[in-house]
Amino acid sequence: SLQVFRQFVRHESDTVASLVLERSMNRVQLLGRVGQDPIMRQVDGKNPVTIFSLATNEIWRTGESEVTQGAFLFLCTLGDISQKTTWHRISVFRPGLRDVTYQYVKKGSRLYVEGKLDYGEYTDKNNVRRQATTIIADNVIFLSDNVKEKV
Repeated sequence: SLQVFRQFVRHESDTVASLVLERSMNRVQLLGRVGQDPIMRQVDGKNPVTIFSLATNEIWRTGESEVTQGAFLFLCTLGDISQKTTWHRISVFRPGLRDVTYQYVKKGSRLYVEGKLDYGEYTDKNNVRRQATTIIADNVIFLSDNVKEKV
């Protein structure tokens, strides 16, 4: 009976240790341009949030030449260029960042955004349940002069 107790205690402590010590990560980094001026909304009658969309582009060449990427993307001649634009929904809840983002970001601004992925559901105006993927931003860095205070 003491042997069973020891095994039980060891098993329980292993489970607790794995819950405490096991690390995981949900991290997103985006660099792109804002699709429209941000809006501010209330969520469930509280927690104001600034929301905007951010476009990122993938560019690749189908020919044999190489693509060199740095601060700008330089494409060599030869081959066809293909591009895919992906739109990301960005939500900013952090009070200081939320307000600065709402005040200074505008359509066309070039931003670097860090945050985490969030998957949720909502009911649209036709009472249909839909999936929503959002980036919850905890860091926004302004990279262009295309930011002005809203009047």
